[in-house]
Amino acid sequence: MEVKLWNDKREREMYDNFGELFAIIKATEKLEKAYVRDIISPSEYETECQKLLTHFKTLSSTVKDIVPSIERFHDIYKMDCPAALNRLVISGVPATIEHRTTSALSATTSAAIVAVCVQNFITAMDSLKLNMVAVDQVHPLLSDLAASLNKLSILPPDFEGKTKMKEWIARLSKMGAADELTEQHARQLHFDLESSYNSFMAALPAAGT
Repeated sequence: MEVKLWNDKREREMYDNFGELFAIIKATEKLEKAYVRDIISPSEYETECQKLLTHFKTLSSTVKDIVPSIERFHDIYKMDCPAALNRLVISGVPATIEHRTTSALSATTSAAIVAVCVQNFITAMDSLKLNMVAVDQVHPLLSDLAASLNKLSILPPDFEGKTKMKEWIARLSKMGAADELTEQHARQLHFDLESSYNSFMAALPAAGT
């Protein structure tokens, strides 16, 4: 005995779409697992994943009125496809592209922070050479330098520049805004800045930047 799931053409189309959506999610899950296990090459994975993503976006747009939540659809039919949900719903791009973008962004961000650190080092040293030795002139420069160094993840917590800037900031915080560094203190600060800058530049090649 044949059991019909639909009563009219509209219902038949709905179930056909459900079947397509189910198949795309299942296929994406298998593709993700194959990629993780090195069963498929990155280039083959990316091509097939792009196709599935394109089909998914087109279909999900078509059925959005009857399937407002893909996660709910996934749960109702007990699909157990977490990797597919992540790829189709959350990420929206193949893992190969996602990783390339993340790496590029990370490299760009690190390069930008390095540039800021260099600028802050030079600004602080030049200011001392121009005899800008008042606390309210020196303190902001050292604070900016310390903050930029702390943002650079390639530097260890005990990096010379970090510890010395922390010590100088603590010392300046105990002084009044109009107080000035003595000539001896100004020379020592410039020496510490120059030494920290050289250590900073030496650390960059070792970190692969």
